Amino acid sequence: MPHRAWIVDAVGAPTFDRLVEGLTGSELQSLLLEVMHARASARTAKDLAAQYRRDPFCAPAPVDQRAMLAIDSHLLAAAERFEAIEVSPVAPLGTCSVVGLTDQNRVLSALRASEVVSDPTNVLALECAQQLQASPKTEVHLATSHRVVRAQPVPKQPGYAQHFRLFALASAGVERKDHAFTIDTLALHVRTLLAAFTRLEQAGYALGQRRVEILSSTERRPLGDHLARLLDAEHRPLEHPYYSGGLRYRIWVSGIWVSVPGCEDEELPLADGGTFDWLQQLAANRRAVFVGSGLGSQLIALRCGPKRTA
Repeated sequence: MPHRAWIVDAVGAPTFDRLVEGLTGSELQSLLLEVMHARASARTAKDLAAQYRRDPFCAPAPVDQRAMLAIDSHLLAAAERFEAIEVSPVAPLGTCSVVGLTDQNRVLSALRASEVVSDPTNVLALECAQQLQASPKTEVHLATSHRVVRAQPVPKQPGYAQHFRLFALASAGVERKDHAFTIDTLALHVRTLLAAFTRLEQAGYALGQRRVEILSSTERRPLGDHLARLLDAEHRPLEHPYYSGGLRYRIWVSGIWVSVPGCEDEELPLADGGTFDWLQQLAANRRAVFVGSGLGSQLIALRCGPKRTA
């Protein structure tokens, strides 16, 4: 993305270039820490209260914490084949934009060469790469629930906010004959999330009809056909380049928004996932496969409760 002209004009091109390329990482970190220390020292209690009132990044989540914990417990119980880990609130700077197609401006960048986690799937990819490098013949299956922060504008619809809770699954391993790891793992992710929906429904959440959709690139079409038959799913062409491994799935849910009058017939892709080439970059292993999945668990808490009455 081109630099905004006013930024360069404000500090001058030579200074901007030195900030970007002329300082070492530790020098830039020290400079920015000093700037933020000075800015924080100049703030007042009134400033803090005013920002807390107006800044959507700082507002509490519009969800009851007990309800969110209950949903997390059901999701983790359904993911019994996955190791559950608690990831850090921050990740290395560029965790999403270096290996994926996410622009860094969509991420809340921080100091000390870090960023606030905007997608736990990318963090789990780093953990998978580390575990695979330590033990190349193992298969890694991880699950986590995490509150993420997104810097881009959000839809002005109930349940959407600058920060929200996501449930994520991640799996990694070396490909087996006939793409068996890819097929088996994608099927595991889909079935795990469908089982999670069933558990939530049995616990009283108003979940509706589910529909699985498989999407594949032209090169991966035979695998897409196989998966569609295996999961009794629809099969469509994959057009989104984000899924760099050429396979994607979506689980559509309809008739679940009983807590929002007028939305009873709405259908939404509540969960999705697919294959990525990230491990080939992170672990320098061309045969390494990474499968990641995400579920908007906060939407379940906000929009799948008892039907509202007037």
